[in-house]
Amino acid sequence: METSLAPRSLGRPGFLSDARAFFAVVRREWTIFTRYPSWIIALFIWPLIFPMMYILTARALSGPDGSGLNIFIQTTGATDYIGYIIVGTTVWMWQNIVLWDVGFSLRDEQMRGTLESNWLSPTWRFSYLLGHTGPQIVSMAMFIGVTALEFGLLFGVRLNGSVWMLALMMLAAIPAVYGLGFAFASLVITVKEANAFVFLVRGLVMIFCGITFPVAILPGWMQSFAKWLPQTYLIHGMRAAAFSNAGITELLPDLIPLLLFGVFWLFVGYFTFLWMERRARKTGAIGQY
Repeated sequence: METSLAPRSLGRPGFLSDARAFFAVVRREWTIFTRYPSWIIALFIWPLIFPMMYILTARALSGPDGSGLNIFIQTTGATDYIGYIIVGTTVWMWQNIVLWDVGFSLRDEQMRGTLESNWLSPTWRFSYLLGHTGPQIVSMAMFIGVTALEFGLLFGVRLNGSVWMLALMMLAAIPAVYGLGFAFASLVITVKEANAFVFLVRGLVMIFCGITFPVAILPGWMQSFAKWLPQTYLIHGMRAAAFSNAGITELLPDLIPLLLFGVFWLFVGYFTFLWMERRARKTGAIGQY
């Protein structure tokens, strides 16, 4: 009988194997998240602490009798300045957490010592990023829910619009928010530490997207730049859905650009990952600390 020492081809993994790898990563990340209960405490602290500095500043600048709020109402058309600020700061925190969490997911796995062995397995490597995203979306949903609960109880913030329209805006933003995270995570494979990039992106969102003020008060060139940031449309659309009772027709000017940005950033994120994967194989960047 003839024997051969040549390895038998395993073939290209199919959809089921890719799905199993995806759910394995989801289960791992969720297990890690639940093993450290102190992380959950942050879900109750940060939604309250970060917006408070803007809320207290706005209250101080409005004057002892609150007369300065009239200018705010005339400029924004919103009567609830606390809710107005909360929407902007929540979007900022969402993007910030995605950049730190999803953006550094592959780097974290590398530091655990598991990235190389996983990279050698015959699985769809992009599932490592997708699997990390699943639990992150769940934790962010909890984060946003806690934010609404805390400010509803402590400051009396009430939703005047449709919950479904608000949820629609957030769902439409997921591809853009996480696509940027995918692109960032892919670059981190090579550059290792990219804290400065995180500071840059969240700074741009803070200044140009109007998290605490209307974009209309910015100089013309800054307003033009703001139109190229998906968070601008997300913040504006969420405010309209939450406090102006905007319907699907009124939200289309924000939904359509947001979806287009989502397609763009998913494309950029995925192909950046493929490019960095090929580069890592040639340079050995996966095994470099």
